[in-house]
Amino acid sequence: MSLLVVGSMAFDSIKSPFGEVDRVVGGSATYFSLAASYLTPVSLVSVVGRDFPRETLEMLSARGVDLQGLKVADGVTFHWKGYYEYDLNIAHTVKTDLNVFENFAPVLPASFRESRYVFLGNIDPRLQLDILAQVREPKIVALDTMNFWIGKSPQLLREVIRSVDIVIINEAEIRELTGEFNLVKAARKLMRMGPARVVIKRGEYGVLQMADGEIFAAPAYPLETIFDPTGAGDSFAGGFMGYLASRDGAALSEMDYRLATIYGSAIASFTVEAFSTERLQGLSREEIDSRLSAFRALTEFRV
Repeated sequence: MSLLVVGSMAFDSIKSPFGEVDRVVGGSATYFSLAASYLTPVSLVSVVGRDFPRETLEMLSARGVDLQGLKVADGVTFHWKGYYEYDLNIAHTVKTDLNVFENFAPVLPASFRESRYVFLGNIDPRLQLDILAQVREPKIVALDTMNFWIGKSPQLLREVIRSVDIVIINEAEIRELTGEFNLVKAARKLMRMGPARVVIKRGEYGVLQMADGEIFAAPAYPLETIFDPTGAGDSFAGGFMGYLASRDGAALSEMDYRLATIYGSAIASFTVEAFSTERLQGLSREEIDSRLSAFRALTEFRV
């Protein structure tokens, strides 16, 4: 059974200390789908304008991403412009043009409604609730959000949070959402809202994952080459959910969730090595396995 993702597909214009690009392919659903496609089939729901490159859609389709739920609308694709300074954990937004994404009203194809694994990208909580109403019997639903929705629609967002199994969120967002600075306290407070598990993305400091009675921390992979952190969090979520979906039919253990964290971290570490989706498009299984082994070496020790 495939993994369903609902989120944005976009053009990004980005400046970092290591270079600058204009109107390259981006968007949460794009990064998520590419990352997850190395582990499981993906069903994508989003909207683009007629200016979105056909070769990108062909590339996604070739990677096993089902595009039945993608709407190509008259108009211009969502565009985000931003920059990073030397603290690459902080993205500074210059301009956001929603364009065709402003009227995005996702309707799932019939086959998508049977998806057992669902990822709700950081879109309007109203749309996230609409998607939940259309999916019949999901096994695991994970949610991402952003500070814009935390500030604009806190009550609706909490309604969505009550209905999901996992929240994947960055450390600034969970602090804003819960009012707790300490991440352990913040995660526990968020779990009391409904989800059984919280995964906190910490950029160059790695990932902190918490469930009832369980805490797991994974480092970020130490890279020599970093160009652009855009999409790293979405790529992590894709690897994380892709691994869980690949285990469909098995009873998921705590170790599966830990392995999902490492798969997500490993795949996301490739994303930052180039602008846009360039690095994600041509990965080999050997490269992924090699980086997984490197993560294991980073964290293994004996007393």
